Amino acid sequence: MSVLSVKHLLGIKYLNKKDIQLIFETADQFKEVINRSIKKVPSLRDITIANIFFENSTRTKLSFELAEKRLSADVINFSASQSSVKKGETLIDTVNNILSMKVDMVVMRHPNPGACIFLSKHVKAAIINAGDGAHEHPTQALLDSYSIREKLGDVAGKKVVIVGDILHSRVALSNIFALKLQGAEVKVCGPKTLIPKHIESLGVSVEPNLKKALEWCDVANMLRVQNERMEMSYFPSTREYTQQYGINRHTLDSLKKEIVIMHPGPINRGVEITSDVADSSQSIILHQVENGVAIRMAVIYLLASQIK
Repeated sequence: MSVLSVKHLLGIKYLNKKDIQLIFETADQFKEVINRSIKKVPSLRDITIANIFFENSTRTKLSFELAEKRLSADVINFSASQSSVKKGETLIDTVNNILSMKVDMVVMRHPNPGACIFLSKHVKAAIINAGDGAHEHPTQALLDSYSIREKLGDVAGKKVVIVGDILHSRVALSNIFALKLQGAEVKVCGPKTLIPKHIESLGVSVEPNLKKALEWCDVANMLRVQNERMEMSYFPSTREYTQQYGINRHTLDSLKKEIVIMHPGPINRGVEITSDVADSSQSIILHQVENGVAIRMAVIYLLASQIK
């Protein structure tokens, strides 16, 4: 069996093109599993996985837990808000206490960039990064690329624009790495204050005009404005942001072609995207959610096979 070139999934930048291909091919098999009447396989009956979330999450946490249970792994869920972290316990002590219960793999979300990389150097378990600050969110980027591949046949050669709060988005960074690695063309679009200064060094171009960006692209990945990461205002008002960078039905109808609409969630309806776009036939948002389970099953399975 083919194996990944890494022991942890810390970020897309640590993967190569073969790794992504292997994850997608494995996800294809698991997608068949989750669409049949018995949605479970006994692949990881002897593996114990801890989900450690230091930040709130709905889709990612549920998706990982479902993926783990579909693979028949034993699952431990840990919430920082109800733990000894509140009493001053360090990250390494917290995780080592969990690992002493014979846990094989840790899925972690943390508000600090690099937390998963730091942890991987101090513990023996396999680490999967479920989002670390504004750094990376590798499984989201993988499921996004997988969804494009499913819809358009391939990622190579496709034109993808990422619209919105690029500055605070771990999804944007992971997507840029994943899309470029697979041969897609990438542009970013948003207010100048929400575009990182040296973004072009990643091989992407900046298009400040949303209409031009949409006319250029095959796929538009809409990001929400991450107010929880902002200590100041980056644009005059939500209303003005929506007027310049929100997509509505009229915007889509004015294009000369049909484009694919994506969103990593959670959606702020009426801000970056209206309901008539989010729920339209051009949107693959719910397909992204479904594909997230298959992609996470693939990642967990491939990393666990190295533990065995």
